[in-house]
Amino acid sequence: MSEARITANTVLPARREAVTLLTADGLRLVGELALPVDRPARATVVLLHPLPTHGGMMDSHLYRKAAWRLPALADLAVLRFNTRGTASEAGRSEGAFDNAVGERFDVAAALAFAAERGLPDVWLVGWSFGTDLALMHGCDPRVAGAILISPPLRWSRTEHLVRWVDKRVVCLVPEFDDHLPPTEARRRFGADIPTADVIVFPGAGHLMVGQSDEVLDAIVSTVLPEVPTPLPRTWSGPCEKRQVTIVAS
Repeated sequence: MSEARITANTVLPARREAVTLLTADGLRLVGELALPVDRPARATVVLLHPLPTHGGMMDSHLYRKAAWRLPALADLAVLRFNTRGTASEAGRSEGAFDNAVGERFDVAAALAFAAERGLPDVWLVGWSFGTDLALMHGCDPRVAGAILISPPLRWSRTEHLVRWVDKRVVCLVPEFDDHLPPTEARRRFGADIPTADVIVFPGAGHLMVGQSDEVLDAIVSTVLPEVPTPLPRTWSGPCEKRQVTIVAS
């Protein structure tokens, strides 16, 4: 079979399951678990999406690409879901956006689901608003570490950050992020989590448009450093193409 280039719409093989996360305050959250097809997952990433009031959801471009590629390319389990009140093509989660407060139950529900399923070596991957959720609510004994994409540090404070000093934290900071530029990111994380790695993405903006391959490489090299990166940019096996319907929350 000839090799085809992996594009934004390429869906590589995985065992994909629509899942429902149940929160301690009684909400049902829409999600999806993607697993390698014919072998156990080597590690797990739980994806916390950007701000739903500004279009963030489980289908935000980096996250759908992670779910479509990483089970096949890196043997990762990928759990993505819509936080309370957030909608995507898969459906709308119950509840309403709560400014990173009630969302603590959403993060807890995702970690409980991962534990119930026996998913290995769980990492949180937050993007923008999702980085605040990770920092504020995700420092849990079941979590190996956190990868923070475009962290704005809008809701999270020093008391949240310092809890992470004994865990691996990797911050992927766009060069031209107007929320938290690299100089300020180095200052803030250096003061509160001196063990954190701050990696600057040259030429990138907050939404990491055009940086998907590099972001996925950084996720894999952090979670599974034994997997060679850059990841393959072509695929010679079965795959499909998908167009996602963008749904506003």
